[in-house]
Amino acid sequence: MSRVFLDTVRVLEAWQSDDAQQEELREEYLVFLAAHDDGVFRECRTGHITASAIVVDAARSHVLLTLHPKVGRWLQLGGHIEQGDESLQAAAMREMHEESGFPGGRISHHPLRLDRHPVPCGRGEISVHLDVQFGVEVPEISEPVVSVESLDLQWFPVNALPDDVDPSVRALVLAATRWRH
Repeated sequence: MSRVFLDTVRVLEAWQSDDAQQEELREEYLVFLAAHDDGVFRECRTGHITASAIVVDAARSHVLLTLHPKVGRWLQLGGHIEQGDESLQAAAMREMHEESGFPGGRISHHPLRLDRHPVPCGRGEISVHLDVQFGVEVPEISEPVVSVESLDLQWFPVNALPDDVDPSVRALVLAATRWRH
């Protein structure tokens, strides 16, 4: 098994939430991984773990969102885990860097939330993303670099998100404002 697979299981076994639905998802993720030793990679067509990062400024007053080209909605940064990723956190940080140009930031030690959602994932097939969502704090609001993986990147005040932001993203933003190192 890969290093990132073992890290994913470790992270999910160690993480606990006060929210019953989040705990149910955590258990679902662990059952899924027990049945799929390739379940952290996109090659697992039934579904796979993904890693994302909600980027906030140090004051936790603003959040960076990407206008996702496939979904057409504002989302947190993130995506597929790759073979060379050492850990879930490393995958989330790599995705953040690829999608925003930010060289780094302070990542949460544990996930802030989990989110399960169906997505078109290659060849027009629908797959399930079992997303593990971390928080990343950057020292200040700076101009992101829009990559080919995004239509746009914008900083939004946490209390003035776009009207059509998915409830799961709103919940993640709330978790990020409450996150303490």
